[in-house]
Amino acid sequence: MIPEKISPSRGREAVLSSRKIEGLIASGKYIFILDNKVIKADAWLNYHPGGLKAIQHMVGKDATDEVTALHSAETRLRMTRYQIGTIEGRWKNFVPPIQGGTFRKYPAVLQEDSEKSDESADSDSTRATSLISDADGEEVRKRREGSDTDCTSSTSTSSVAGSRAPDDLTFLDSQTKQEIDLDLEKYPALDSDVQERIIQKYRLLNQRIRAEGLYDCDHTAYVWEAARWVSLFLTMLFFLRIGWYCTSGAFLGMFWSQLVFAAHDAGHVAITHNFTIDALIGMIIAAPIGGLSLGWWKRTHNVHHIVTNSPEHDPDNQHLPVFAVNHRFLGNIWSTYHERLLPYEAVAKFLVPFQAYMYYPVLTLGRFNLYVQSWTFLLQGQGPRKGLAWWHRYFEIVGNLIFWYWFGYLIVYKSIPKPSARFGFVMVSHMINMPLHVQLTLSHFAMSTTDLGPDESFPQKMLRTTMDVDCPQWLDFFHGGLQFQAIHHLFPRIPRHNLRRTQSLVQEFCEDVKIPYALYGFVDGNREVIGKLAEVSRQAAILAKCQRTVAERADIFHGH
Repeated sequence: MIPEKISPSRGREAVLSSRKIEGLIASGKYIFILDNKVIKADAWLNYHPGGLKAIQHMVGKDATDEVTALHSAETRLRMTRYQIGTIEGRWKNFVPPIQGGTFRKYPAVLQEDSEKSDESADSDSTRATSLISDADGEEVRKRREGSDTDCTSSTSTSSVAGSRAPDDLTFLDSQTKQEIDLDLEKYPALDSDVQERIIQKYRLLNQRIRAEGLYDCDHTAYVWEAARWVSLFLTMLFFLRIGWYCTSGAFLGMFWSQLVFAAHDAGHVAITHNFTIDALIGMIIAAPIGGLSLGWWKRTHNVHHIVTNSPEHDPDNQHLPVFAVNHRFLGNIWSTYHERLLPYEAVAKFLVPFQAYMYYPVLTLGRFNLYVQSWTFLLQGQGPRKGLAWWHRYFEIVGNLIFWYWFGYLIVYKSIPKPSARFGFVMVSHMINMPLHVQLTLSHFAMSTTDLGPDESFPQKMLRTTMDVDCPQWLDFFHGGLQFQAIHHLFPRIPRHNLRRTQSLVQEFCEDVKIPYALYGFVDGNREVIGKLAEVSRQAAILAKCQRTVAERADIFHGH
């Protein structure tokens, strides 16, 4: 996973100032903090199986909790080979360059007293406070443009300046400020002492979970899983044999849905805790059996776990022109993941007002979109080309060809005689996956999408942006562990069969640190999502009315 090149040991234990680290980032280095160690990640950017974007969102931050949640102890140990120094005391996070943060270059010769002065004066660099408005509320979100030659910054911003009229931005910013105020009122304060207490409690919880064996996978559970998969597939073949094609398609769709849960486990290295073995398990399920790409999923999903629910950064809630899950999508935002503008233009303006009604119909077709995304990822070679995962792309391309041979040729073309029956089989097999796609979106679409700045702790952000779904234990097989998304986001490597046992510990933690734990029934959760989509549609209508009013005033002005 990480190349074998080892940084020189000389200076690895030297204490680096925040100002010096800022200067290194300004010069283009990929630096984050891990257990008070300064890690320069440049050497393994092309080796990281989770992709470059996940690392970019950690630059300038203490990434200890994010790295610990998503990586094994062995991988974290290997990361220390790229240690270039240490820090003293509590680290104050920067806004990463990919998120619009600015960084001052470090002078070649700098007097010690001048450095100390720079340490205490961060006005020219983007720190946590720059993302939240002051008491006067002049701006809800601020991004530096980086016009000074002594600073570097990303061009990505929360909305693309100049692409919207001032009145549009005023309305959208007022909505953003309202959401930020609500979150600040509902969740613990963002001062360093409060957030540090949450972090320490979270780390103690992680130790307790490990001590109770909840990271250990009960492999016998997969014996029952495999029996369910085989039963569904054989039932599909039986109905295919007797000519009940739509019924056969329904069982094939259920077979795929159940397999997705295991692929998700493998993608998080939660089955054997061995990267290569779990990757192979996941790719076999995803590619030759499911026609998808685990590599594509990991690339998007790792970013999703780090910048959960952020409209600008999380690819899992960027669904224009069909859905706008937050009012900020009405303002032509820049996607740092896709590296392009997400325009709110004619098609989106037509569809978004109806999105609450379109939610379920669109999700019935969700699997077709996954084919497109998977093939785009594989053909463009967006995955790692070096390191342990270099061969994954070729394995998945072959696997997808195998899938289309058995599914497209042997079953759809050779086994079903009439075009109408083929169409019915394909559509039913894909539409039956709709509950799975609802489950995937349910835990986030209704939750907060605000950015409270980089000093918000990892556990608070995960619990603020994710909900769990309450269901009886006998229905766990139907939800496949995805009903415990908040718990999963806190501890992604816990095997899903242990998530229910972990729930009580997380609830105890939430009560202790005063973070609300969002838990809804499946029906109530769906109501929350539909309500959120309807609210954004209402905001879109208000924005459209404002635009018409401005246009009419302009016509009157020019007319006179």
